[in-house]
Amino acid sequence: MNIVHAFLFFSIRFAGGTSDLMYKICKAQEKQNHQPIVYSGDYKFDQALADSLPKTKFQIVPSWFDKAGFSIMPQLARRLQQDKDNIEIVHMHVFRTFQNVVLYKFCKRNNIPFVLDAHGAVPYYSRKNFLKRIFDKVWGRAMLHDADFLIAETEVGVTEYLSVDPTLDKEKIVVISPPFDTDEFEILPEKGRFRVEHNIDADKKVIMFLGRVHHIKGNDYLIEGFAELCKMRDDCLLVIVGSDDGHMDECKALANNLGVYDKVMFTGFIGGADKNSALIDADVVAQMSRQEQGAWAPFEAVLCGIPIIVTDHTGAGEDVRRVDAGETVEFGNVPALATTLDGILSNYAQAKERTMLAKTFIETKMSMNARAQEYIDVYERALAKH
Repeated sequence: MNIVHAFLFFSIRFAGGTSDLMYKICKAQEKQNHQPIVYSGDYKFDQALADSLPKTKFQIVPSWFDKAGFSIMPQLARRLQQDKDNIEIVHMHVFRTFQNVVLYKFCKRNNIPFVLDAHGAVPYYSRKNFLKRIFDKVWGRAMLHDADFLIAETEVGVTEYLSVDPTLDKEKIVVISPPFDTDEFEILPEKGRFRVEHNIDADKKVIMFLGRVHHIKGNDYLIEGFAELCKMRDDCLLVIVGSDDGHMDECKALANNLGVYDKVMFTGFIGGADKNSALIDADVVAQMSRQEQGAWAPFEAVLCGIPIIVTDHTGAGEDVRRVDAGETVEFGNVPALATTLDGILSNYAQAKERTMLAKTFIETKMSMNARAQEYIDVYERALAKH
């Protein structure tokens, strides 16, 4: 099956989890002898990452105005039309993009099935609401209605689709929680290397965040909770691992205002095997997102044997509760976050035991190798409609 995967960026370093998941789906579909075709803009394109997918075809389209937040691809329609005979189905990643509008019109014009996988990008939330509502009035609702299937990662994701348009057919919203490429966690790096490289004492209790430093990820709340924890114990260090996506300066200022700047470390982006070195040297991995489709980074921590805590109202919270993989906490409840972190650190053997049970479950039931067929099943159902 020739499967187009479309996203604005192909770079885990720059674009984070969506690029990471798309990469891993392509890798699994190569193993299944399907033909993944990635349509991506050229901005921040990671050629080395692309080279690690030898059977995947890449259509790299010049992209304009990316730094301003608008990835416009004037050549995309022509490139799609040239390639139409090689396209059986389109898997759109994220939602409100110029790229997806062009793909939507292309699929409608040529009777090509498409599925839309929003990865948590549906809610209006609080930023760019006006632009999002205009997009939905002009294109968005039609795209959601005309998609053969909508993929949600959790039941939270289902609710998010319906919040945009309650008249959507619930029967075509399919829940596929993100599978994990467990192969990269079979052999873990030696413990202690990350701490040595970053001059972190072996007896420090490291609380770590892994991901983009963006407002939506809630690192301001994490810093507030950490500052409260520091009033309870003096052996902790907060390590924020990830590239700046517009929120790092605010986080640094907050840490300074709360008097914990010297106890908060910002490492920038760390990927590949070095990422696992960082995770394995943490004591707790925390993801305090305002909004999150699934527990992607936290479950990577679990696969490294590290206890986790996430916000309870998100798709990540839903994932963690379903697997009993760790703790959840109400977003914004600073005392509860501090108390829960202290509880994990003070009862660490119990937390580790819980983590290892969840690790086994993820490896056997949620691996990409075990669950890649779920995407193919959705594609086949979409093809059957045409």
